[in-house]
Amino acid sequence: MDILRFITAGSVDDGKSTLIGRLLYDSKNILIDQLEALEKQSKNKNENGVDLAILTDGLRAEREQGITIDVAYRYFSTSKRKFIIADAPGHIQYTRNMITGASNSQLIVILIDARQGVIEQTRRHSIIASLLKMKNIVVAINKIDLVDYSEEIYNDIKSQYELVAQKLGLENINYFPISAFYGDNIVDKSSKTEWYSGPTLLDFLETVEIADSKNTDRPRFQVQYVIRPQTDDLHDYRGYAGEIISGIYSKGDDVTILPQNIQTKISKVETGGKEVDFVFTNQPAVLHIEDDIDISRGDFIVKTESLPKVENEFEAVVCWMDKKELHEGNKYFIQHKSKTLKAIVKEIEYKIDVNTLEKISVDSSIKLNEVVKVRLKTSSPLVFDSYEDSNLTGNAILIDETSNSTVGAVMIL
Repeated sequence: MDILRFITAGSVDDGKSTLIGRLLYDSKNILIDQLEALEKQSKNKNENGVDLAILTDGLRAEREQGITIDVAYRYFSTSKRKFIIADAPGHIQYTRNMITGASNSQLIVILIDARQGVIEQTRRHSIIASLLKMKNIVVAINKIDLVDYSEEIYNDIKSQYELVAQKLGLENINYFPISAFYGDNIVDKSSKTEWYSGPTLLDFLETVEIADSKNTDRPRFQVQYVIRPQTDDLHDYRGYAGEIISGIYSKGDDVTILPQNIQTKISKVETGGKEVDFVFTNQPAVLHIEDDIDISRGDFIVKTESLPKVENEFEAVVCWMDKKELHEGNKYFIQHKSKTLKAIVKEIEYKIDVNTLEKISVDSSIKLNEVVKVRLKTSSPLVFDSYEDSNLTGNAILIDETSNSTVGAVMIL
């Protein structure tokens, strides 16, 4: 069973918390004791006697206690798929939260209040989705019950959003008329929207194609640990352990070790302590190679026919997450999965206005929550794909050398 990671976005009171609660409630993913507590605490009760928004109220309280970078997650599953919902705020001061949650998501659900239509926050969330190259967009036109389930209003909002999507180059957009409060078209079809012939939101989430995220055309494996037991029984054993980031690896594959750029073949593949014919995306694995090559933690083993870039200077978009400002010439650690290198900010090219995508010249330093395009130089070559080709190997973080704090989210161009 595969996993769909998605993020919900919406303006204040668009019903984001209620939607998450409704998905959990109607898909029977709430335990009995949770339900009893929910019924006792509910004030704004629906027809079932509960306030579904309370399920995520605790997440907001956590943020009020000072959790600002970490994104809160909700988990649920059906018979067809497992789901991870990233719950991140969309306000301007929480840009870093939004980008953190969306960067690991395969789909974004943008909520629109049927009474309000497309507003500035809708455009802003769509711009962030465009910036992060989101491949699947769901537009949930919520509170359709408050406009008497009007097909005309639904079509009008759909037309408004299509103009936004066209301007931003967004594709694979799906529209749903829903009521999170009453549950219309979320898990069950609504008899009050007979004019809508599409699937329910959950039906769509269960069946939307996410196979392209596995990047079978770009097999990538990064070494996390070199296994070299110093025992008589396993005297000649040398394996390279890690997770298959993308693609499929089999015995006999021609591979290249990067950044050394040395060719060899895979002699054996293991997972779960057993030798297997092949391993694939998201599996933990141990790869063995035919030749004696010096391979360390952070090195890549990739198939020779599909090589990533190997550079020590490159452009990137950075979302700045620290109260200390970013200046040209600042030095940081850059962590790219299990590889950590020293890096310097050679140039700050421009700021990106997250409300318009406009490029703004930089007169001073970069402040918390601002998004910029920079040129980075690393102490030794970095192995990567562009973020657009693969967000799995195209992202990294910047770490402050003195405090060890994460200060920037990096999307490599």
